[in-house]
Amino acid sequence: MKLFSALTGVGAIGVTAALLAAVGPANPVTFTDATAASGIKFVHNAGKTGKKYLPETLGAGAAFIDYDGDGWSDVVFVNGKDWTPRGRRTTATLYHNDHGKFVDVTKGSGLDVEIYGIGIAVGDFDNDGKDDIYITALDGDKLFHNEGNGKFRDVTAGSGINNASFGTSVAFLDYDRDGKLDIFVANYVQWTQKGDIWCSLDGNTKSYCTPESYKGTQSKLYHNLGNGKFEDVTAKAGMGDATSKSLGVSIVDIDGDGWPDVFVCNDTQPNKLYHNNRNGTFSENGMTAGVAYGEDGVARGAMGVDSGDYDRTGRAHLLVGNFSNQMLGLYHNEGNGLFVDEAPLSTVGRESLLSLAFGVFFFDYDLDGYPDILTANGHIEEEIGKVQPKIHYEEPPLLFRNLGSKKFDNMSTKVGADFTKPIVARGAIYSDFDHDGDLDVILTTNGGAAHLYRNDGGNKNHWVSFRTSGTKSNRDGIGAVVRIESAGGKQWSTVRSGSSYASQSDLALTFGLGADTVVKTVQVEWPSGTKQSFNNVPANQRFTIDEAKGLIPAAK
Repeated sequence: MKLFSALTGVGAIGVTAALLAAVGPANPVTFTDATAASGIKFVHNAGKTGKKYLPETLGAGAAFIDYDGDGWSDVVFVNGKDWTPRGRRTTATLYHNDHGKFVDVTKGSGLDVEIYGIGIAVGDFDNDGKDDIYITALDGDKLFHNEGNGKFRDVTAGSGINNASFGTSVAFLDYDRDGKLDIFVANYVQWTQKGDIWCSLDGNTKSYCTPESYKGTQSKLYHNLGNGKFEDVTAKAGMGDATSKSLGVSIVDIDGDGWPDVFVCNDTQPNKLYHNNRNGTFSENGMTAGVAYGEDGVARGAMGVDSGDYDRTGRAHLLVGNFSNQMLGLYHNEGNGLFVDEAPLSTVGRESLLSLAFGVFFFDYDLDGYPDILTANGHIEEEIGKVQPKIHYEEPPLLFRNLGSKKFDNMSTKVGADFTKPIVARGAIYSDFDHDGDLDVILTTNGGAAHLYRNDGGNKNHWVSFRTSGTKSNRDGIGAVVRIESAGGKQWSTVRSGSSYASQSDLALTFGLGADTVVKTVQVEWPSGTKQSFNNVPANQRFTIDEAKGLIPAAK
């Protein structure tokens, strides 16, 4: 097995300097709940009526999308519906970002269809310059084509997409690097309303069942054939594992060979790491890589996932949100085919032990150049406190500041009172919605209101933001790697769909620069093989990197 051989040199990029680098003191940052002020009024409908159906616990996600190409991040919230009609109609909600204020433009958008939705991903599957939407739904996934002018068309029928398999998270990727975006859908378990199983915490009243009560099911890989057509290549690609109970997916190039691999989080089943064999097939290496189980050798209740280079080693590491009493997983990529979970010996593990984490991601909230960690937490059972007094149904999010040298500080109670309020969180996404430079956060809640947390103070450090536009590569540039170097050191990131839980953050890449006012070099590696390099790029600006035209300052 030649896993990670390509990292012999890459992994050495500034390792010693990075691990010894001193991250400066934290700038005061406050996450202010700006939901009402921004115009967002979304409330999720899980359809709960006391019957404790399993799908009620999982929804729902959200995604940032610039659907009209004006440079401002709009947002879509996925919604459920009532199991039987109750005189109301709930659908996904589309908000247009009018320079920092959100306007509900759902009516007549084409997204206003009633489905039991769970997850969402954004990508331009036909390379027409307009981002499309895939929504996973219990009653059958939906592929919406962006028609322009705020209109979306359901093109599922005839597309080859046929997935009514309890889809959860989803991601666009170009696994064969042919310039067309393919789709990976994480499917959960075999469940039907008619076949719902009776479970109980106390032996008397019905509770939500754990996934052990249900059989697993295979996730799906759809290959983009062009002309709006997809082919189910799951079995052909080597991904047809029917024992999986998948909730999260992250597209990540584990070995730095330029081909996207797929990491899948499973609930009470081993996680899967699918290595891209570059010929349309994948090899599953989760167990040999050390990411299939927790350190005790037991499969955990894994929900959300993200990847990122949190210690500047030049390698992609994995962050996994797990069930309560299991702590987060922070799998460090050792560069030799193996991962080591560093959470148990760190603040990240100790202080996340009692939380049940769904959406998780790396992002640089204070723009000091080191990716921090955010987790969206909330239990699945309203009555959990009766049997486990230390565990709560509503839980506050967690924020860990990256101190460098693979150390983190829990900042959750130091970024304002709004951030400490317990909620039943599920999806988590980030974007600079108000164009002030720092990254803001949206958390969805199960059966409740969404929350927009505005980042106030993160932009006291410098930053630079890049949005990619492919020509030979897919139009969104998904899979492109951007590497930068400034006086403070080297950083890199990959343009990725999916990650978190059932959600998707902005496709633009934002790099924190700390005190640096210029980026000495920017290098781009496109999925097509094209490489670009730019010098002396000024800080505090947004750019589009066009695969043909080069670096273009974004309109303000």
